[in-house]
Amino acid sequence: MGGMSETKIALVTGANKGIGYAIATGLGALGHRVGVGARDEARLETAVEKLRAAGVDAFGVPLDVTGDRSVADAAELIERQVGRLDVLVNNAGISGEMGPGWVQDPTTLDLDLVRTVVETNVIGVIRVTNAMLPLLRRSASPRIVNISSGVGSVTRQADPDVEIGPIMAAYAPSKSFLNAVTVQYARQFADTNILINAACPGLVATDFTGFLGPRTPEQGAATAIRLATLPDGGPSGAFFEDEGEVPW
Repeated sequence: MGGMSETKIALVTGANKGIGYAIATGLGALGHRVGVGARDEARLETAVEKLRAAGVDAFGVPLDVTGDRSVADAAELIERQVGRLDVLVNNAGISGEMGPGWVQDPTTLDLDLVRTVVETNVIGVIRVTNAMLPLLRRSASPRIVNISSGVGSVTRQADPDVEIGPIMAAYAPSKSFLNAVTVQYARQFADTNILINAACPGLVATDFTGFLGPRTPEQGAATAIRLATLPDGGPSGAFFEDEGEVPW
């Protein structure tokens, strides 16, 4: 075989640090050429330099998932530079402001906070996915991975015997919403070669968690990397963590 034409092309959003960076590193190690999506251009440049120094064939994709123009420009840039996408990892996400004890109390929730969280975690994913679909459709085996969270599992959140952490009335439901959207895409893609799944990275020590959490970014990235490289005929419209499937 061989030849550059077989190099898989991936785009990872929010890839300048944390789990996104670890996913970019892991896909790069598997031989993917990786588009590094990030809103902050200085951080983006630094991340691309670090990835290249680590041997990853990385290129920068300035990308704010909340901006129509930014996302359209990102799709054009990928079109120009590589002409297709094999893998899209929708990793960019925000928790939204937290109260004391990392709590978002539903009874006092600021509605603008809810809008902000949903705009990035749900609408941003739809915006990016639809903008990148024409590029993904050119791939022989397109894979889409939405980075979700175990707190998005309504089953777990509702179970008094499951230790699920503080009440996060904006963030947790935004991930439930993302999971539900993932299922709708899977239904739409049922007769195609596009596989789309949600991944729970677990509690990872990154900026996002204030570096609290037992897991490394590499451990958090493992499920996403597996779903990004599924063989044809693999699962679609499901929610996975390291241990297996997560209940909705």
